[in-house]
Amino acid sequence: SARVAGCPVAVTGSADQSVRVWGLSTGQPISEPLTGHTGPVYAAATGVVEGRPVAVTGSWDRTVRVWDLATGQPVGEPFTGHTNEVWAVATTVVEGRPVAVTGSRDETVRVWDLATGRPVGEPLTGHTDLVVAVATGVVEGRPVAVTGSWDGTVRVWDLATGRPVGEPFTGHTDLVRAVATTVVEGRPVAVTSSDDGTVRVWDLATGWPAGEPITGHTDRVLAVATGVVESRLVAVTGSNNKKVRVWDLATGRQVGPELVFPAAVHAVAVTSDGRLVVGFGWEVAVLAPS
Repeated sequence: SARVAGCPVAVTGSADQSVRVWGLSTGQPISEPLTGHTGPVYAAATGVVEGRPVAVTGSWDRTVRVWDLATGQPVGEPFTGHTNEVWAVATTVVEGRPVAVTGSRDETVRVWDLATGRPVGEPLTGHTDLVVAVATGVVEGRPVAVTGSWDGTVRVWDLATGRPVGEPFTGHTDLVRAVATTVVEGRPVAVTSSDDGTVRVWDLATGWPAGEPITGHTDRVLAVATGVVESRLVAVTGSNNKKVRVWDLATGRQVGPELVFPAAVHAVAVTSDGRLVVGFGWEVAVLAPS
């Protein structure tokens, strides 16, 4: 989520090719849909460029677009370079400049300067299938991207150099669907979900698993997010079987009952005030976990 005129908002993309911006306090759109993509929009992130809040979206039309959230207008021209569908996008700051990191069915990860619209370095290569998930974080003071792929692996990239950090993380027994990052007890971690029904936590500094896999879902885990809910650092996961679960990252245990929705849960997020944003079917819900 981001803030527009001091109000928290969420940004969502859809198979209907539109991008929508929602006021989290009202649950209503704050503007007309943002249109311009010519394919399904399955990737959205927020950031700040030159002091203004923006959304960054990736589409099956192979482009990445930037939108001014205050005006609802596009910023510059679409970013082109991916040779297949864009499935994932995240934002961060590298050496003082805001960047977007995108993953594609073309098996590459690309980094873009959000102020200029230009690529930063060469595409990051190594995955051998669709890159479906991207998250950003910091390891030992260096900005990194963490990517998950249908090749079943998770990779970490140093965004200042464009080089991989260590070996790929392996352990999931099916394709990786989603990635999130956070810091647990002072150590940076990645949280990943998979079609194998598990959620795994990885120590980004060592590349080792942090604890045992988190189990409980009985279907593909399509979405994962991290955040603070009721003073507890948690991972929130959404499944193909229409359920959302919340997990205490300090213990690996489930917090509260599972939440059941009318359709498969394909997107989750945690707001800064601890509410859950859940995308299921063609709908988005904002709710407190209790």
